[in-house]
Amino acid sequence: MYAILKTGGKQYRVSVGDQIQVEHLPNAVGETVTLGDVLMVEQEGKVLVGKPMVPGAQVVAKVVGAGKGKKVVHFDYRNKHRRRKTKGHRQLFTRLEISEIRT
Repeated sequence: MYAILKTGGKQYRVSVGDQIQVEHLPNAVGETVTLGDVLMVEQEGKVLVGKPMVPGAQVVAKVVGAGKGKKVVHFDYRNKHRRRKTKGHRQLFTRLEISEIRT
């Protein structure tokens, strides 16, 4: 059994027991999160596809951790204008462990 869900503008294929890294969520470590934007569910060879979401389907996950991703460096350079600018960014993330898929 697996599901395809949407969170943080991205889509993830998950099964029970999987750990995924999603965009930062405001929940604390140890809390449970219910994600309701389920696009598709496969169960015993039977596929439920939503239009756009599967009605009544939910994915329950536990917050395992949080942190910052790798640093991304952006260098801006303008020729003949003596302009150089370096910026760095580290995206916050939340790590979830999938505990249940409800249909």
